[in-house]
Amino acid sequence: MDVRVENHRPLYVDLDGTLIKTDLLWESLFLLARQAPGALWRVPFWLARGKACLKAEIAKRIVLDASLLPYREGVVEQMQAASAAGRRVVLATAANERLAGAIADHLGVFDAVMASDDTVNLSAERKLERIVAEEDVGGFDYIGNSRHDVCLFDAAAEATVVAPDRAAAQWGRAAGATTIDAGGRDLVRNCLKAMRPHQWTKNVLVVVPLVLSHEYFEMQRLVAAIIAFLCFSFAASSVYIFNDLLDLASDRRHRTKRLRPFACGSVPIPVGLALAGGLLLVATLLSFTLDPLFQLVLFGYFLMTTLYSFSLKRMLLLDVLTLAALYTVRIIAGSVAADIEASFWLMAFSIFFFLSLALVKRFTELLEFGAGADRATTGRGYRDVDLDTLGQAGMSAGFAAVLVLALYIDSVEIRDLYDLPWMLWPLCPLVLYIIVRIWILARRNEMHEDPVVFILRDWRSQIMIAAGALMFIAAAYV
Repeated sequence: MDVRVENHRPLYVDLDGTLIKTDLLWESLFLLARQAPGALWRVPFWLARGKACLKAEIAKRIVLDASLLPYREGVVEQMQAASAAGRRVVLATAANERLAGAIADHLGVFDAVMASDDTVNLSAERKLERIVAEEDVGGFDYIGNSRHDVCLFDAAAEATVVAPDRAAAQWGRAAGATTIDAGGRDLVRNCLKAMRPHQWTKNVLVVVPLVLSHEYFEMQRLVAAIIAFLCFSFAASSVYIFNDLLDLASDRRHRTKRLRPFACGSVPIPVGLALAGGLLLVATLLSFTLDPLFQLVLFGYFLMTTLYSFSLKRMLLLDVLTLAALYTVRIIAGSVAADIEASFWLMAFSIFFFLSLALVKRFTELLEFGAGADRATTGRGYRDVDLDTLGQAGMSAGFAAVLVLALYIDSVEIRDLYDLPWMLWPLCPLVLYIIVRIWILARRNEMHEDPVVFILRDWRSQIMIAAGALMFIAAAYV
């Protein structure tokens, strides 16, 4: 696009969906949930007094880091070109004046800010009236994106349409207007990415009780285990979406998480909320086909993950203990769904094994932030001086898991299930290999994904898992 400017009309630029790829009101709501959750109950009462009041009250209670917002480069370039040509550039937005001012200060290209105050929501016709009152001679140019901007497009001497909704796109085609970011947003693909289906592999744990009890040839139990897997997968995806919305600021500071769909603005927040609600509804409906106790376990899982997203993930050690417990809950759910008695040995092994992997996750996150990392920068309860402690605790938990496995192999229970239990002893060094290797890679700063997902994708770990499966088969059927 040619950004050369050949006129001296003032340029008015919209904010939500235009200058930034997101909506500042939705961003503000989730900032409020993160920074002042105790005020959330007041939101309906503020909204009842009007949108302007809602925006103003939220703005008073949050701190917005304008540097983290996903800006549209094409719009910023056009603004900079207009400013360089001596044109007056104005930020004209329905966002609250406090937040709009913070954005204007960050960009340093605006000559003035026109925004909502405590009583007036400066949108559509109200914005047009304010602009016309200022520019009654010579006209103005406008950059916008939505149906609320159509009246401004009609009044402007020259309009630029940015990532338009249906109404704005229709106006742009009819008027032959210049368009920025018209399409190219693969919403379905980005929504699937936000669901993180690759994380569903963790939910295979619900099938483990069925496999270890040798009941996998019973179709009714197998179908129940598959339904349990789907329930946990859909419920987990809904939580991932809510978690990403709550963590927008911290994700945008992260080297790789800043590319997540909500952090980079490729999926609108309202779409994410609808998607999360739909996934949770499907999970709930599917759970009604299983034992009522499974529904209780699924609710407990959702409650734990919600508490984790809101607060537990920022609490020292409680975060990793919760993560380990969530994996164990999956195993309990699999036992309940398939009507199989939960094994003490399996749950004990799960707690220690997944505690070790949770500590790997925190260790690598802290390592990536480097020297000077603290709660403010990481969003967690750890500091850079905690690296050695996390490493020691993680290795210890891993060795404890191997010890539990060794005791299980020598237990009375295993002699009832396997004809040749001694053939399971090599499982101990195999699990030890997986744990120690992960920790070596973590200390080398070569572990850049969730350790559970890494195990399921890493070919060396896959060989260890396959070898362990063959040992179980040999011990049971040879």
